[in-house]
Amino acid sequence: MTETDQPNLYLVTPSNFELSTFLPRLQAVLDAEPIACVRLALVTDDEHTLAHAADACREICHARDVPLVLTGPAALAERLGLDGVHLTDGARSVRATRKALGADAIVGAFCGTSRHDGMSAGEAGADYIAFGPLGANPLSDGEPAERDLFAWWSEMIELPVVAEGALTPELVETFAPVTDFFALGPEIWREEDAVAALRRLIAPIR
Repeated sequence: MTETDQPNLYLVTPSNFELSTFLPRLQAVLDAEPIACVRLALVTDDEHTLAHAADACREICHARDVPLVLTGPAALAERLGLDGVHLTDGARSVRATRKALGADAIVGAFCGTSRHDGMSAGEAGADYIAFGPLGANPLSDGEPAERDLFAWWSEMIELPVVAEGALTPELVETFAPVTDFFALGPEIWREEDAVAALRRLIAPIR
């Protein structure tokens, strides 16, 4: 990625939402800005609830030619008819997931701040590597992912890299030259007007 390229946007759903109120918000965001991919991050033990959400989100995404991936196991993503999975355990399950879903599925791996995990996940067949959080995260004691990690990755590794976690407009501006995607979700969904929040967040790259 060169310094002049603009990163793409990768949208992450809330971990908990009511379909009736969330779907119009999802549509509004997808229609407002170009989104490369949507991740269904709903956390529930009820597979019927998850399947219902997946069906509704997939219809909205696919109508706009946007792939929908699931945070979760490959078998469930396949059963729900989604385009792939986002794995949260670094490189550990990438190879088995790729084997299960085949070459055409999207397989992404979140690797925290570990260059080693990122490289291992790439070698195992991941389509993208996500590092983060970029900013301070009150839910984590870990250190934020450094710009140097993204700069090294962008220079040395061809596999797309995703920056996510605690984004601010300042961080978007700082990391834009060294990342391929910004994954955003909580940063906009906690605002009443998600489209306005998104546009404020990405203003430095627009």
